Amino acid sequence: MDYLKAFLVGGALCAVGQIFIDRTKLTPARILVGFVTAGVLLSAVGLYGPLVDFAGAGATVPLSGFGHVLAAGVKRGVAEKGALGILSGGLTATAAGLSAAIVFGFVTALLSKPSDKG
Repeated sequence: MDYLKAFLVGGALCAVGQIFIDRTKLTPARILVGFVTAGVLLSAVGLYGPLVDFAGAGATVPLSGFGHVLAAGVKRGVAEKGALGILSGGLTATAAGLSAAIVFGFVTALLSKPSDKG
């Protein structure tokens, strides 16, 4: 049942993104930033946490989940370090994911053969 919930929620989030791509003139980059921002805002008002509890990876893997992790990290950082936690909390919470993205991007760049699209 957990797989079904993750699939339905993750699929719904991705479907919303696809609708934005198909029906608006927003660039994909702006849509991605919107998803991260929505994750932060929904976490701030207490709505994204219950979604994560319900759907698991279906809510944490999409970019809105990244926003949720950022917000949770800032909240935890402020509780531990005060105002300094505003700056360090989000980075601490997302350090593993950001590091993995950098390493995998670097390895892919080393293994790929660059070419022109034209």
